[in-house]
Amino acid sequence: MDYRGIFQDAVDQLHAEKRYRVFANLERMVGKFPRAVYRSGGTAREVTVWCSNDYLGMGQNDMVIDALCTAAGKMGSGAGGTRNISGTNHPLVELELELADLHGKEAALVFTSGFISNEASISTIARLLPNCLILSDELNHSSMIEGVKRSGSEKKIFRHNDLDHLEELLRAADPQRAKLIVFESVYSMDGDIAPIEAIADLADKYNAMTYIDEVHAVGMYGSRGGGITDRDGLSDRIDIIEGTLAKAFGALGGYITGSRAVIDAVRSYAPGFIFTTALPPAIAAAATASIRHLKTSQDERTAHQRQAQATKEILSSAGFPVMPSETHIVPLLVGDPELCKMASDRLLDVHGIYIQPINYPTVPRGTERLRITPSPFHDDQLIGELCSALTEVWNTLGIPFATGSDEGTVKSDRIVKLTVSKAGG
Repeated sequence: MDYRGIFQDAVDQLHAEKRYRVFANLERMVGKFPRAVYRSGGTAREVTVWCSNDYLGMGQNDMVIDALCTAAGKMGSGAGGTRNISGTNHPLVELELELADLHGKEAALVFTSGFISNEASISTIARLLPNCLILSDELNHSSMIEGVKRSGSEKKIFRHNDLDHLEELLRAADPQRAKLIVFESVYSMDGDIAPIEAIADLADKYNAMTYIDEVHAVGMYGSRGGGITDRDGLSDRIDIIEGTLAKAFGALGGYITGSRAVIDAVRSYAPGFIFTTALPPAIAAAATASIRHLKTSQDERTAHQRQAQATKEILSSAGFPVMPSETHIVPLLVGDPELCKMASDRLLDVHGIYIQPINYPTVPRGTERLRITPSPFHDDQLIGELCSALTEVWNTLGIPFATGSDEGTVKSDRIVKLTVSKAGG
């Protein structure tokens, strides 16, 4: 058995399909966000990052950093154990109280990542519900899909944001059967928003529980940063609200909030929680400081929405294929995996702009894109520089413009054979 060859073949297959992923070696710089040092081939240079999920730049906020450093100085670098074995540190307890308050729920539970919070919580909740039927949006995140799989429960997939299809599936189920609807508020690749109120209405009508993933919305929307459910006054209509500390809050970790009974059950039965070392006190303290600040400050959210809208308008006016988005996500359609990678490479190598290519399986084949995430710190000058750089890249590689201009009509079979020098030739 050629064990090594099997794994090499798997990697070679990714190369053949033009979707092998290369990680950028970046060094963020406090006080210069969104600038970062990019290291490659023994060299280092500054670049502008346009695809960070630190949406509000809170990872460099002075109060957040001070809270982290103070806690680390007092309590050390690690948690020292699982939550059951000495790992329940005081900053973590405070963080869970802050999160419960953020979403207007009785209790909260923190995990080491958003992926784990979804996988562990969905699987545990569904296992505890007798003969549970899970109804899952077809575009749910991989972490939610894994949670559904691990639950062992029967599942039905409803078409994305399709209320008629969801109701059809609910109507066909036994009225007395336990049902769990799992969906997201903001879908991060397209930037669209779920019809949350209508889904909650269907859940009430057909006696189902609701579980919403708000990871791309917490901190970003609502009067206190509680997400779309906060913005639309729907927090009390959703049974379990899940979120992350690693995006708009600028820290690390995931969490769920809900009734005390649900949270206690997940705490007591979820292996992904029970057998994982707790979040370090310094990280918990940083997250708490960020949440507390964003509960009262609208400045970051206001500036962020302004710059996100400006980015959409400027790129659209320049003829770029900006995909429709209701949120801060600005997807730029390329539609070809190799061209998408070439565009990303040229932006970085020639223009010092980093935007990671998004290819299958993250998005469907044929919808490959550059996913742009403006922040309050991407000022008008940086937006202008981005537009100019994208224009050069689109023209050089012959990527189609939304307007169908001559520059964008070069055939893709010719383009994929293009070799562009890093010197811009």
